Amino acid sequence: MAEDRLKVEKERILDRNTLILLGVLLVAVVVVDFFANDHVRTIANLCGIYVTLGLSMQLINGFTGLFSLGHAGFMAIGAYTVAILTISPANKEMNYFLEPIVPFLADVEWSFLPALIMGGILAAIFGFLIGAPVLRLTDDYLAIATLGFAEIIRVVFTNTQSLTNGALGLKAIPKFSTILWSWIVAFLSIVFMVYLIRGSYGKAFIAIKEDEIAARSMGINLFKHKVMSFTFSSFMAGIAGGLMATHLGTIDPNMFRIALTFNIILIMVLGGIGNINGTVISAIIVTAFMEILRFLDSSIDLGFIKLPGIPGMRMVIFSIILMLVVIVRKDRLLKEN
Repeated sequence: MAEDRLKVEKERILDRNTLILLGVLLVAVVVVDFFANDHVRTIANLCGIYVTLGLSMQLINGFTGLFSLGHAGFMAIGAYTVAILTISPANKEMNYFLEPIVPFLADVEWSFLPALIMGGILAAIFGFLIGAPVLRLTDDYLAIATLGFAEIIRVVFTNTQSLTNGALGLKAIPKFSTILWSWIVAFLSIVFMVYLIRGSYGKAFIAIKEDEIAARSMGINLFKHKVMSFTFSSFMAGIAGGLMATHLGTIDPNMFRIALTFNIILIMVLGGIGNINGTVISAIIVTAFMEILRFLDSSIDLGFIKLPGIPGMRMVIFSIILMLVVIVRKDRLLKEN
C-alpha cells in the first residue's frame, strides 16, 4: 500500500510539473509573439517545431526502446505533402519549369490545416507500411533499416521531377507557420504524450522497452504496440515537417539528410531518455543556442581587431558545449521520469 501511495504521489508531482511547464511556456509564447522582434519570433517558431520533433523521437526511442533513424524521411513526407497541397497553381507552374507537375495536382490548392493533417496522415501511413516488416528487427539492425528508409525517401524525392520537382526543391510555399501554429501543435503534442504514457498503451510501451520477454509473458502484443508507437511517432514527425516547410518557405531533398535526425536524437538524449518535460526544455535550449551561435560563422568586428568568419565554427563550439554538459551532468541527463 505504501508503495502504491508513493507511486500515485510521484505521478501527481510529475503532472503538476508538466502543468507548471505548460503555463510558463504559454506566458513566454504570448510575450514573444506580442513584444519580440522578428528574429526572436523566428527562433521561437523553430523551438515549437523541435519540441514536437523531440517528443516524437522520445515516443519511439525513449519510451518504446526502438532505435530508429528514419525521422528525416517522415519529416520529408510531411513537408512535401504540405508544400504541394498549399502552393498556388500559378506558383506550381513557376516551380515545375523543367517538367510539368502531375496533372491531378496541378490545380490543387488546400488551406493550411487540412494540408498539415494530410501530411501527418501520409507520414503515419508510410510509418505503418515501413514499421510492419522492419520492426521485427532489433537494435542495430532496426537503426540501419530505418536509416535506409530515410535515404530511400530522399533519393526518390530527388528523382521524381514531376511530383516533387526533384533536386530543385519547392519554393514560394505560403508561410502559414507562425508561433501560434507551431506552439499549438507543441502543446497538443505534450498533452498527448503525457496522457498516452500514463495510459495502458504507454505502460505497454515502457514494458516492451524494459523487457520484451516479460512483456510478452504478460500478454502484451509486441508487434501491435511497436507498430502503434512507430505510427504515432511518424504522424508527429510528418506534422513537424509540414510546419517546417511553411516556416522556411522553401524546401529541397538535401534538407532531410541523416544530420537532421541526429539533431532530434540529441534533443532527446539531453532532455533525458523517457523524460517528457526534459525533452521540451532541451528542444528549446538546443534550438535557441544553434541560432544564437550563428554569428560565429561570420566575421566579428571588435573595433580594435576584426576576426574573420570560419564556416562551421558555430557547430564546433556548440559540440564542445554539449560535450561539457554531457560530461558534467550525465547522471541527470540520462535520468528517466
